[in-house]
This record gives sequence, structure tokens and C-alpha cells, in this order.
Amino acid sequence: MDEAAVGRLQAAHDVLYDPSLVDDMPRLLAQARECDVLIVRNRTQVRGELVSALGRCKLVGRLGVGLDNIDVAACEAQGIGVIPATGANALSVAEYVIACAMMLLRGAYRSTAAVAAGAWPRQALGQGREMSGKTLGVVGFGSIGQATSRLARGLGMNVLAFDPLLDAGDKAFESLGVQPATLDDLLSRADVVTLHVPLLDGTRGLFGASRIAGMKPGAILINTSRGQIVDLAAVVRALKAGSLGGAVFDVFDQEPLAAGVVEADCPNLILTPHVSGVSQESNVRVSSLIADRVLERLAQRKP
Repeated sequence: MDEAAVGRLQAAHDVLYDPSLVDDMPRLLAQARECDVLIVRNRTQVRGELVSALGRCKLVGRLGVGLDNIDVAACEAQGIGVIPATGANALSVAEYVIACAMMLLRGAYRSTAAVAAGAWPRQALGQGREMSGKTLGVVGFGSIGQATSRLARGLGMNVLAFDPLLDAGDKAFESLGVQPATLDDLLSRADVVTLHVPLLDGTRGLFGASRIAGMKPGAILINTSRGQIVDLAAVVRALKAGSLGGAVFDVFDQEPLAAGVVEADCPNLILTPHVSGVSQESNVRVSSLIADRVLERLAQRKP
């Protein structure tokens, strides 16, 4: 959590700020029994024994937007409110998506080792694709999907979006110059597909082998949502077969990703350690938002 946000909390309340607690469950449980507010990132599993230990807690702040690490129903049953930092890291994720799409469409990022060794693969790497005029498919049109669409439109991309929670006539589509589409139509037309949906029963396994096979030949798939939404092994097979033009995974079923699950030399694959929403600027925004909301709630409880 950003130091300034922690400092504002400490100025008004007794605060234990200790990022190592996530790896010390006995001590975390002991502290949980005494707290009025718990603030976590994505690694802390707020469920089961930990929720039971939150006997006096009235609020859980989430330094991020995904809530799959929090048993929201169990918290609410105990009278504990859950606050995500909705929208605060949207720009960070959006910029990450655009940067990765550019790298994979152009392909030139792979030349460093060869050029440093004295080779000159200009012909091989001169066949890259430009962003302008390409079609971006956005699956999930919330704050992150909309921020990504805004950046893509600024680069001259056409944008399709699928979101089962929005009507085709929703003003968000028109205001951003985005065309609503069915998922199958989006996949068949998009040169780049980016995923921005939460992990729910309806999204778990959403992108299996058959859905990946329905993507436009040579398309790029970018997953910054949750690992369980995409079959990583099926994507690797498609990359090796050449049916996919590239893929980016910032999230995985198990984090950290176990060594050997993916071959390091898999073509046109970028793997990053769940950092798309984390930047210096987004950490300030996320931390500030949660600190503000916590301070507001605690002030409301005072007699």
C-alpha cells in the first residue's frame, strides 16, 4: 500500500501495516480477531478460517478490483462490507494491453539477442503489423474494458465489445465509438482480443480449445483478468500450430506459475507476474481510494 495512504490511516487510527502477514497465517488470524478493518491485495484469501476470525471487523478493503480471493457472501453474512478499488487501476491495465498488442503485432522486440550477436534479421522482422486499422475485441466492457477501448480508438483501431450485462443500446458503446457484438462474432473478426471479466461460474473456462479455435487466424489473445478463464495449454498448442499470432498471460490458475508448465521458447508468448494493474501511479490511486473509503466508514461509526 502506498506510504502516504498508510500514513493518513495511521494519523487517525491504530494501524498495523505488515505486508508479510499474508505468509504467516497464525499471526494473521491473531491480528484479525482484533481488527475493525482488514485491507488486502489479491494473495490474501479472505474466506473460511480468516472470515471466522474477523469477529469485530466491519470492513474489508481490497487494493484492486477482483474479488475472487474474498468470500463476499460470508463477509456480508457477518455484517462485513467489502470495498474494491473499482476503476483505480483501469488505466494501468489498459496501457499494458496496448503495449503488449503493439509488441506482438510488430514482432520486432524479439531481435535484441540476434542484433547483439552481429546478426541482422531485418527481412524476417520487417513483416510486422501496425495497430491502426486493426480490430480490437474487448470481452467485458466495464471500467478497464472502456479505458482500453479509449486508448485503442486513439490509435486508429476499430473496437468491438461483448458484455452480457450491457444492452446493445447502452450509451457506453456509442460514447466511445465501440460496436457491440456477440462473443462468437467478436472472436471471428478481432485481430486482438483482450479479456476483462471477473472470475465467476459463468466465466470459468470461458476460453477453452473450441473457443480459441473460433478466433480469427493470426489473432492475438491477451488475458489480464484471471487465469482460470483461459485454457493456457490450449493457447500454447494454438501458438505452436501457428493458428494464433500471439498471446499474453499476466494471470494464471496458480500464482506463481510453476516452473515447466510452459516452455520458455514457446513462440509469440509473453508471460508477466500479475503486474498489468500495478504501476507507481495506479498504486497511489488504488491506495488513496481505499484509504478514503475506510476513513469515511470509520468516521460514520463514531458516536
